[in-house]
Amino acid sequence: MQPPNPRRLVLSAARKYIFDNKDPERFLEDVASGPHESEAPRLTPNAIERSRMQRTRDKILTNLEEMYREAFERARTSGDPSQMATLDFAYRREQLYFEVLLDVRDALDTKR
Repeated sequence: MQPPNPRRLVLSAARKYIFDNKDPERFLEDVASGPHESEAPRLTPNAIERSRMQRTRDKILTNLEEMYREAFERARTSGDPSQMATLDFAYRREQLYFEVLLDVRDALDTKR
């Protein structure tokens, strides 16, 4: 049995990400037909309404924590206390930024 072809795996993942379980033929036809009259600019209210944010607050903050935890462990392993302190501060700052942005997103969602 041959090992999986990495190129095929990457293309398959990209196809899944781009088409998001939609029929590729129909998706490409829609893209080729251009924007509809009511959606000339990309960020119209209709376009925003169609593409709601799917990530929850917990998911975003958990991803942030995992990313910083990995970097912090690398700094701890290398024995670099200044890098550990920098990462700790950066994590708390980024967490605060994300919480503010998520509060804004939640406030905008409740108005709809």
